[in-house]
Amino acid sequence: MRKLFVSLYLYIIISLFLLSGTMEKLWPHKEGADALMLGAEFSQSLLLLSKSDDGVLQLKKYFSAQEIALSDIAFLPHQETKLNNHLPILLFDSEDRAVWYIKFQENKLLKIGPISVVAPVYDSSWPYLIILAFIGLPIGLWSYFVWRDFERLRSMCESMNAPEDMDLGPGIHSVLLPITDTLSAMQERIKRLLDSQKELTSSVSHEFRTPLARLKFAIAMMDDKDLNERSQKYINGMNYDIAELESLVTEMLNFAKMDRETPALNIEPVDLAELADNLIEKLSFNSHCAIRLISDDELLFACDSHFLTRSIQNLIGNAVKYADDLVQVSLITLEDKVLIKVEDDGPGIDESEWDNVFKPFTRLDKSRDKKTGGFGLGLAIVSKIIQWHKGKCYLEKTELGGACFVIELPNKEK
Repeated sequence: MRKLFVSLYLYIIISLFLLSGTMEKLWPHKEGADALMLGAEFSQSLLLLSKSDDGVLQLKKYFSAQEIALSDIAFLPHQETKLNNHLPILLFDSEDRAVWYIKFQENKLLKIGPISVVAPVYDSSWPYLIILAFIGLPIGLWSYFVWRDFERLRSMCESMNAPEDMDLGPGIHSVLLPITDTLSAMQERIKRLLDSQKELTSSVSHEFRTPLARLKFAIAMMDDKDLNERSQKYINGMNYDIAELESLVTEMLNFAKMDRETPALNIEPVDLAELADNLIEKLSFNSHCAIRLISDDELLFACDSHFLTRSIQNLIGNAVKYADDLVQVSLITLEDKVLIKVEDDGPGIDESEWDNVFKPFTRLDKSRDKKTGGFGLGLAIVSKIIQWHKGKCYLEKTELGGACFVIELPNKEK
């Protein structure tokens, strides 16, 4: 990048230097040449010419010199002194033209001029067109090519589902060559890190499942023996812990897979009202609270129904755990987006924790402790699925008094 901008800087400086010299030759600035006539050297030259007959003839020929009577001009005292000392007097007429007066004879003056010393105004746009052509157009083209390559790079990064999806082949190599080389190196490092993460997750899950399987087998063998009430209670607790660990391993594997890469989404029109109604009917079966749906009769939206169903199910299931009497699901269509709100009348979440709820393995205050189940991955999975759909998840206040989770999805058809 340093070479890129240094080359642009040098081009601008050199172009300005060359253009200034070229335009001075083509359109010279007259004021500098005419100003020399006002110098003391020029006045002395006129004085020397006036002392010879041939010089007077030259002055009359080239500078419109003429002889006038001394009494025709009223001079100031200091000007009269200069004339008596045979020094030229420089004055300006009403049109700002220079006129020299030199004492020619005892009662005569030699009037030289008037001579215009004001630079002519060039009413021409050629200098500006030249500057535009030699500086503006090349810089514009340079900026266009840089912008084009940055846009290609941006779209490539946005559409990347996995590190291997980014193609930084010869087609992207241009002025951004140093950047693409750095991105290629970063791409390889990310790929190695993700491969290491995948290998680590698989190894850990395998190491977990092996002793869990042995424990399950050992407990199953103990079921054939006669156990007292206290021993049976311990066995049931062990079964619960084993099932919890198995569920944790499964959730970790699912989240690691979702976090590593974006699957190929099956985008098709889905009736969100019907989808939410089916979920509510299923989750209401063993629910201790009422689940209410607020929506139009039909709400078609282009999405992956499998993944969106999972995200809405996670939010509703999460709300059911903490609700006292009511969970409310609202489907709202706006001009350019669709909102899915899941609210409950439970204890709610402190506003200072709103930014943390979608982080993996996040557990909040005592009102949402581990007795309610889960491992803090459900909301992280919801956030990941909604990101795949170019949407976002957040919390807001609700009139029910509990938590209100909002899924915001862009409505592309609108």
